[in-house]
Amino acid sequence: MDDTEFAAPSHEEVRTDVRALFLGAIRMTLEMLLEEEIRGLVGAGRWQQVAGRKDQRNGSYLRGLLTSMGHLEVAVPRTRASGSAEAVLGRYKRRSEELDEAITSAYVQGVSTRKMGRVTRALMGEEVSRSTVSRVTKSLEQKVEGLRTQPLTQAFPYLYLDATFLDARWARTVQNVSALVAYGVGEDGHRHLLAVTLGGSESMDSWLELLRQLLERGLRGVRLVIADGHAGLAAAARQSRPEARLQRCTVHLTRNVLAKAPWRLRGRLGKETSAVFEAPTLQDARKRLEALQAGLGRQVPEAMECLREGFAPATCFFSFPKAHWKRLRSTNGLERLHGEVKRRIRSVGAFPDRASALRLITAVALEVSGIWADRRYLDMALLTSNPDTAE
Repeated sequence: MDDTEFAAPSHEEVRTDVRALFLGAIRMTLEMLLEEEIRGLVGAGRWQQVAGRKDQRNGSYLRGLLTSMGHLEVAVPRTRASGSAEAVLGRYKRRSEELDEAITSAYVQGVSTRKMGRVTRALMGEEVSRSTVSRVTKSLEQKVEGLRTQPLTQAFPYLYLDATFLDARWARTVQNVSALVAYGVGEDGHRHLLAVTLGGSESMDSWLELLRQLLERGLRGVRLVIADGHAGLAAAARQSRPEARLQRCTVHLTRNVLAKAPWRLRGRLGKETSAVFEAPTLQDARKRLEALQAGLGRQVPEAMECLREGFAPATCFFSFPKAHWKRLRSTNGLERLHGEVKRRIRSVGAFPDRASALRLITAVALEVSGIWADRRYLDMALLTSNPDTAE
């Protein structure tokens, strides 16, 4: 585990993820309103065959737009006779900062006629119909439902599971909920967000339900589950995927070890603990553990007991291709996602209900994970052709 693996996300990384979320919200809202404008120009909805049609659709083009969150490309629909639906964009450019705030707030809180009224009055001169709001709401709900039900058509040799606790407020009460997230590395070598759900706690039952849903959707080929040391999660993983090995996150384990040491020794202990997991082989890792025990470990017996107990499950990654080790020994990717969810929860303040909280968490997860599509995470050919063997 190197320093970058243990470090918290940088300010720039956080800004990038927040910007991606907000730009997605602005794009979706503007394209929805452009669709309403083109309906008015054409006299019919997409694919509708109606009498009295005024015009015909003629595809669309991408229009660059500078928003308060950065540059954005919006698909602008065209007609054959009337031209493009650009009135909405003209109104948007005159009041972009105010409207960006309203759009993102509506996106986070859940679209309703009342919340969208402020946006659509400014952009279109009138409030959109209830049927329009219903279509937008359905689009948001489909994102949540799509993630929950999408069939898993490829094998996922590596499955990452993690949770974070949130203080969510709705119905004038504060409730402690856990956001459970799963992503996998598929045979294609890419990371895929697989599931996001809310649980009352990070219990075995909550994790079993999430894993049951993944199995129903076709989860297969799991060889390694990467998770923290939570007992309920570990028990659920073993029961649901008994054929897979369970890798304990070395970042979580290191935090637990340091928590049992005095402040004055934590810096040195952290470096020596990291060195154990960065060893070139499992045999060398054992030697480094023994050296730590014989030296600094004498001053921190409770910390060493924690490290020894966690050593075996935290070193399963040695049994897999060496090129994969850094990616397999922690759930650091999910930690960043959880951090972003917590920041958005704090900024929102309160939710109308549980569904709106899930909608936000799913939206954040989808936006943050959107960059994964273009980046291969691991070369999975190494796993099938020449896996390393633990010593």
